[in-house]
Amino acid sequence: MESKSLATKVVNEMYENDAFSKWLGIEIVEVKAGSCQLNLTVREEMTNGFNIAHGGITYSLADSALAFASNSYGRKSVSVETSISHTKQCLVGDIITATAIEKSMTNKIAIYEITIVNQNQEIVALFKGTVYRTSKNWI
Repeated sequence: MESKSLATKVVNEMYENDAFSKWLGIEIVEVKAGSCQLNLTVREEMTNGFNIAHGGITYSLADSALAFASNSYGRKSVSVETSISHTKQCLVGDIITATAIEKSMTNKIAIYEITIVNQNQEIVALFKGTVYRTSKNWI
């Protein structure tokens, strides 16, 4: 199976069973083996006491991008370590896009960098994730 079609098939299957990503309103923009791009629109119920997007929103978007990108080869992968730096606030109505790029992959461990930008292409968060690649396959 061609890697792009495998990646798309796996991510679509994951998304169908991902109630949280659906609740967030995450849209899949692009999927390729080892990478993906997702976006969402910040809603009022996603804001905190400062009337800006709760940090968990960008974190969750990046975490979903990590999950989809790292599983796109067809091997089930789970996160073992993640971190995020918030660089700019997000407001209601902002459209934020997460782009996950694979930086390193071995048989058991892979590392991804996820950059999140707003609709003005301003970086709002930087996320790094490490996953454990199991021996189980999606298909």
